[in-house]
Amino acid sequence: MAYKGKFKPKNYYKYLGNPTNIIYRSLWECKLMSYLDNHPDVIGWASEEIAIPYKHPIDGRRHRYYPDFYVKRRVDGRIKESLIEVKPYKQTLPPKVQKTRTPTKKYLNEVRTYGINEAKWIAAQNYCKDRGWDFKLMTENELGIK
Repeated sequence: MAYKGKFKPKNYYKYLGNPTNIIYRSLWECKLMSYLDNHPDVIGWASEEIAIPYKHPIDGRRHRYYPDFYVKRRVDGRIKESLIEVKPYKQTLPPKVQKTRTPTKKYLNEVRTYGINEAKWIAAQNYCKDRGWDFKLMTENELGIK
């Protein structure tokens, strides 16, 4: 199976966008798409259809963040809406402080990536709070992948 590809929904009417152009960028995203497509409580869903402005922590400019998923579902007779970001668990934690004098390129990249992700997630939490939605980070743990 490819790590990237086009997802073909069985329940295309649930997709809130163009159901012929759904792209997954990881097998984890593909697994969640299949779940959303088939779960009876999911009324509608979309992938990377919502743009959230955020301030980039490095260049200080405004950028747009496209969370992986928007989900509309029935929960206890009510409609709940959520934004979901799929990430490896390791990327949801701040990098461990390096003990060497000169930071490695790997460490600097981890710090940069985490800082950017954190800015995106804070913007998404605020966006969701304003609308009464939930924001969730899903990792391999929540997706049942080892």
